Amino acid sequence: MRLTTESAPTAVAADLAEFVTESPSSFHAADAARRRLTAAGFTELDERAEWDLRPGGRHLVVRDGAIIAWVMPGGAGGAGGSGVGGAGDAAGAGSAELPGFAVLGAHTDSPAFKLKPHPDFTVEGNLQVGVEIYGGPLLNSWLDRELCFAGRLVTVDGAEVLARTGPIGRIPQLAIHLDRQVNDKLALDRQRHVQPVIGLEALTGGAGEGAGVLGALAASAGVEAADVVAFDVVTIPAQEPARFGLHEEFLASPRLDNLSSVHAGISALALVEPAGLDSIPLVAAFDHEEVGSETRSGASGPFLADVTERIIAGIVAGARAGAGPGAGESGPVGASGADAAGGSGIREASAPGAGRVREAYLRALARSVCVSSDAGHAVHPNYPERHDPVNRPRLGGGPLLKINAQQRYATDAVGTARWARACAAAGVHYQEFVSNNAMPCGSTIGPLTATRLGMTTVDAGIALWSMHSAREMCAVSDVHDLFRVAHAFLSGR
Repeated sequence: MRLTTESAPTAVAADLAEFVTESPSSFHAADAARRRLTAAGFTELDERAEWDLRPGGRHLVVRDGAIIAWVMPGGAGGAGGSGVGGAGDAAGAGSAELPGFAVLGAHTDSPAFKLKPHPDFTVEGNLQVGVEIYGGPLLNSWLDRELCFAGRLVTVDGAEVLARTGPIGRIPQLAIHLDRQVNDKLALDRQRHVQPVIGLEALTGGAGEGAGVLGALAASAGVEAADVVAFDVVTIPAQEPARFGLHEEFLASPRLDNLSSVHAGISALALVEPAGLDSIPLVAAFDHEEVGSETRSGASGPFLADVTERIIAGIVAGARAGAGPGAGESGPVGASGADAAGGSGIREASAPGAGRVREAYLRALARSVCVSSDAGHAVHPNYPERHDPVNRPRLGGGPLLKINAQQRYATDAVGTARWARACAAAGVHYQEFVSNNAMPCGSTIGPLTATRLGMTTVDAGIALWSMHSAREMCAVSDVHDLFRVAHAFLSGR
């Protein structure tokens, strides 16, 4: 479904539900985002190749389970006021402004159970699967649910394929007759009590090669189990998203943290017009946020810095070639730009103009703003005392602006003003979230982005109940509002 800024809340929620279903793992989420953006006219770039970045171009890059997409300002009918022409002049003569970035950051991963190596084993005639706990799932919410397995398989020839099984697993809870105190306190051993059952040994012939979960995954991907040499696979609930409530005002779904933000970002970016932009709108959806972000595709890794440097290098290269947006050309980023050293390259002192590009890049970062979009907490009606006594965000009250004195969220006053401007432009009311002092909050990619790149950053997102449950819930209207604010922000309004 192609959304517009006039799409109804129910249409936006339905499209989010479809996106969640398409995205059982971070790798699937990056691929689903890639497919949606490609259908909207974006061109996928290869990090190993030169980039041809032209005014008005729409581009994306995928790195494992992460994706970055952006729109180059300028192009037909809008080059004069886009700021990209000024970018070239600024890089060459320092006479005009270089555009900064308007970044919406999110993450593609969610808490789950991750498949261990040699996963299949048998206990008392039952075939089970060995899993590790990924992130901080609400463990009890995964009990007594039919589970699928999804992720990336790598074959012996190095090919990467996406795989997703049907509902083949379940973590059965112990009957109350065998644990009379369970309703007073449920205690789950993280090793012994959360290993899914996927079959009966008598029917499968044991845990031999190709007989268990890897066989099912390989079959779903159309490859031979014997050819699979490595995998990154997680569990997902089989139940699909659904609206409910007296007026169907709620959406229940797995992975709302944080596919709700990924969906809002890519859906909004697809609608941004390049003409007249004063900044470079960019959506960065990282992997591994739930486990600390310190990976090549996580927010603490170099992905965003690599891409943004290469964008500025492309602008500078185009200006140096005398082909700014007035001429409709920007040209490939080659030896004088980001690909000079096989990677971002512009740090190489030997590259022609490397110092000029680096200075231009730092100036662009100084003009940049990031909205770190990640879900937060609404006041829970059964546990109202767990929340701040004054700041009481509600489901359906609009997206959250998240604030923390310990800088677990990166929001400051300057960033708040920019967020408020985007909300006003979209006609959306927002709510402030701050934790109860006795309940320390989690963190997001916001502080990581602010620390690595020095961008003014705010933390925002929709409000949830049951965060990190196998099935979270939110308000349909909040999904719609976040999409509208994302579009206003990325459009520079």
